[in-house]
Amino acid sequence: MTGNSTSRTPPSVGWLAAARKLLTRLWPSVFIYSAVLIASILPVKLIGAKDYVGPDNDDGMRLVEVRDFLSGQGWFDLMQYRLGVDGTPMHWSRLIDLPIAALIKFFGLFFAGEQAEAVALAIWPVSLIIPLMLAMAIAGRRIGGAPAMHISLGMTALGVWTTSRFMPGAIDHHNAQIGLVAMMTAMLLDERHSIRSYVIAGLTAALAIAIGVETTPFVAAVCIVVALHWAVEGQAFRNAASAFGLTLALAISVLFFSTVAPHLYSTVTCDNFSLGFYSLAAIGGGLLAVAATLASRSSRTSRFVALGGIGIAVAASAVVIAPQCLHNPLDDLDPMLVKLWLNNISEARSVVAMIRAEPFGVGALYAVGLLGIAVCAFRILYRDRVRVHAILLFLLVVCWGIGLMQVRGVPFANLIAILPLALLVIDIRRISNNDRENVVIAFCYIMLVLASVPAVWAVGGALIEMQRQTQEAKEDENKPSCRSREALAPLNAMPVGMVAASSELGVPILRFTGQHVLTAPYHRNPQGMLTEMHIGLSEPKDAEAFLRGAGVSVLAFCPDDYPTMQFAKLKPDGLYSQLAKGNVPSYLQPLPKAEASGVQFFLFKPEN
Repeated sequence: MTGNSTSRTPPSVGWLAAARKLLTRLWPSVFIYSAVLIASILPVKLIGAKDYVGPDNDDGMRLVEVRDFLSGQGWFDLMQYRLGVDGTPMHWSRLIDLPIAALIKFFGLFFAGEQAEAVALAIWPVSLIIPLMLAMAIAGRRIGGAPAMHISLGMTALGVWTTSRFMPGAIDHHNAQIGLVAMMTAMLLDERHSIRSYVIAGLTAALAIAIGVETTPFVAAVCIVVALHWAVEGQAFRNAASAFGLTLALAISVLFFSTVAPHLYSTVTCDNFSLGFYSLAAIGGGLLAVAATLASRSSRTSRFVALGGIGIAVAASAVVIAPQCLHNPLDDLDPMLVKLWLNNISEARSVVAMIRAEPFGVGALYAVGLLGIAVCAFRILYRDRVRVHAILLFLLVVCWGIGLMQVRGVPFANLIAILPLALLVIDIRRISNNDRENVVIAFCYIMLVLASVPAVWAVGGALIEMQRQTQEAKEDENKPSCRSREALAPLNAMPVGMVAASSELGVPILRFTGQHVLTAPYHRNPQGMLTEMHIGLSEPKDAEAFLRGAGVSVLAFCPDDYPTMQFAKLKPDGLYSQLAKGNVPSYLQPLPKAEASGVQFFLFKPEN
């Protein structure tokens, strides 16, 4: 055999060797930070916990969905049959249901019933800390070596500890999305443009879209970064661009055909993974791979022309395939739902709404991201690590801009801001160490570290409102529960039927009982939500018609529930207001209340 034939290393072997080398350098730090963080979270958050499911309605609904899956509901069948008048097709992904269900099954070998659920729901969120920390370690090391890696890990750990996304019981998909955003960012910061990094970027981009479309704008930003990088650098970036585009197209195709029901292949929905987002990602990724393969040696002008052609093709595809997705799908909601429900969801609020509702919490949401944007812009202006800061600036502006429209984009901005702020912390620390007697520099260093942590801004706002919040917390603690298993237990003694209750009670009823419920806080059930609103707002004689039309058998009334109080205040003559005053219409038969329960159940007996 010739020397050339024996010395050639297969690409796959080279990838594995490089990956092994990288993990060898990073793993000790990632393991230590993750282990300490998880070890500090579990006892603090579990000891004294009243429930093993997170406090968010989405956590409870995810558990309901997983239980249905474990009980035999099909992989492609995402219908929640017990929600709404005729059931509600959920817009979530089985990709999150599957690992949670697998953990419950596994721990079911050692624990019974809800004990297996409790262990699984504690382990799943904290296990996602490890890939998140790995991504931030890679990103930190790539932009600033070991010092930036450790600062990034420390700031990420503090961010995780002070938020609820990775706490036991937090089984919604937002924690997985945060980890995917971190990994995509880390892969884009590879100065060597290795194929491995851009394959991973393509995979995580496809997975992010399939899990939840909230990250679609970020994925689009990642695609733009890769495409512009190729247009500028040409041949030097050919393999990276081809790898990203081809991986995105192939991965999104595999995920589409493996998670979307065959009868929905041609259906376009704008709030979940469907033909619309699949086709645009596949077309864009495929065309980028082709252009990078064929046009990388062309002039820069030609490459930008090719890139413009890809943009036109993707835009035309959007207009033809999914024109309805060119605007916010929530804009199509009934105005009554927008006013009485959507505007009260904190993560869907704009910055203007947040300033009106919670002015002292705005700093914790937006300050760190804005600081990161300012740092990146300053670095670029002074030609300092321009490529790194340009990428981070673009991603930050996209996430922060989304956050201005809807708060749900803020966690991504705060996460990415860690990276430019870590570099700034390193520089100021170096200056401070060289001039230890300079009190101003030391003060600036301390203030920068504090300002880089959203929780610090939150503490500042909390101190201002502490007196009011403490009083409200005491009042809430003394109120009997409407959402607990004990409070809802009487429903288990009744025949299965339709329960009318406020949207905040919907998920607990689904979780703790076998009853059907008219509404829960999900936009794909507008008929049920509107019907429940009309029941609560209408005068008792008119409310009877809505109860009859929806086939309601039981009305659950919680006077301390926020939507109920809102409706009662809005319509003093409405049914909810009358029930709060003790005026019960003849067609409602009160049932005995459970001990320490805040919810009153009424049998609906239609008058002939």
